[in-house]
Amino acid sequence: MYELTGVTRRYTRGKGVVDALAGVDLTIADGDRLVIQGPTGGGKSTLLQMLGGLDRPTSGSVLLDGVDLAQLSEARLTKVRSEKIGFVFQSFNLIPTLTAQENVETALVPLGVKPRERRERAAEALASVGLGERRGHVPGELSGGQQQRVAIARALVKEPKVLLADEPTGNLDESTRDEIMDVLETRCKEHGLTFVMVTHDSHLARQAPRLVTLRKGALVPS
Repeated sequence: MYELTGVTRRYTRGKGVVDALAGVDLTIADGDRLVIQGPTGGGKSTLLQMLGGLDRPTSGSVLLDGVDLAQLSEARLTKVRSEKIGFVFQSFNLIPTLTAQENVETALVPLGVKPRERRERAAEALASVGLGERRGHVPGELSGGQQQRVAIARALVKEPKVLLADEPTGNLDESTRDEIMDVLETRCKEHGLTFVMVTHDSHLARQAPRLVTLRKGALVPS
């Protein structure tokens, strides 16, 4: 699945430089459930962006199924993201003027899925996360937990191989956090997805089948 070798990411900030990643080597197998933990500014989100093809390393390679994402053209990288990778973010990133159904359908437009099939697949995805009866509601009419369920449905509707989650429960209370994690873990098991999550939540980290810790851009023993 993933093979990262010597991955660095250096940013220029003012007159100085910041090493967000400092030589990361990491292997993630098909079906892995991996949690990345560490302090703020340690490079967690940057690493997740590398896995998702949202950023490119300064040096090193990021192989996904044997293909180096760092070397792909923007067009090919966009295609890989559309077809293979689902994203769930802390802030939900829903379009406020669209219904839950329409928000989920947006993930299928780049894939060229025809309107009727888009509607059917989006409805099924929302039903799978317990929102079949709320698909006509816009985000402002949904709770935080329900909005995150919509975001999960949007990530899963395109049937990706990988699900990447950046602090997916960061804006939720403990009870809703546990509900969302149950949804994520159940859907990932059902679909055989590789699941990688960044979190500050020590409770979630302790439950992870596999945990890595990132500090100052480097992996350290957990």
